[in-house]
Amino acid sequence: MGISLFYMGLIVLLPLTLAFAWSLRLESDSLWEIVISPRVLAAFKVSFGTACVAAAINAVCGLMTAWVLVRYDFPGRKLLDALVDLPFALPTAVAGITLAALHAKNGWIGALLDPFGLAVAYTPAGIVLALTFIGLPFVVRTVQPVLQAMDGEMEEASASLGADRWQTFRLVTLPGLTPALLTGFTMALARGLGEYGSVIFIAGNRPFVSEIVPLLIVTRLEQYDVVGATALAMLMLTVSFIFLLLINLLQSWMRRRRPIG
Repeated sequence: MGISLFYMGLIVLLPLTLAFAWSLRLESDSLWEIVISPRVLAAFKVSFGTACVAAAINAVCGLMTAWVLVRYDFPGRKLLDALVDLPFALPTAVAGITLAALHAKNGWIGALLDPFGLAVAYTPAGIVLALTFIGLPFVVRTVQPVLQAMDGEMEEASASLGADRWQTFRLVTLPGLTPALLTGFTMALARGLGEYGSVIFIAGNRPFVSEIVPLLIVTRLEQYDVVGATALAMLMLTVSFIFLLLINLLQSWMRRRRPIG
């Protein structure tokens, strides 16, 4: 326990404490001006909005992917299982450049969408796309082992009592998967909130439209405004911590209310 606490304190608590100390160098009036500035508020709206949408998409698509990998045996299943982990190994900058090239107006996919007036690259939709790409493995790898461990007898009993497949899934299977699904959602959301590399290449980085908070922090650092960048980072950390804490409390309540198995 002592080694674990020392390690966590050295790796996590010490840097956060120093960052918080740097942010205190700002006067309260200056800190408040940073918080309520329209550009910062717009960036927070983009960051949290796109991260939530991407995490919700991953919760649905990740559940379906995990279901297919566990419940079905088909040619290429192992290849699909390996492809799920690709966003973990692929540099985020490479992912961002590739997605931007595909969805730009002259890209393979962007050229098909442009005649319909649809744009993905350099819009908030592009940010959602990038965050969905990098967040999918968190949901799949969280739900997959729980789905593998679930007892199929409950589903068979439900079917024998006359329930169709949708009723069995909704009333029997899904409640047992919900805590794991919520965990995957939380992890994908947390990754999306702090993502930078894959987003800046496809977002367009337009203030009040597609600018994210991590980009604002980097911009202030490039302007040698270390204190202002630290203040933004601590604000992002505080809001993210509160947001994730509420989700974890909901997850804990759901587990107490209906434990798995």
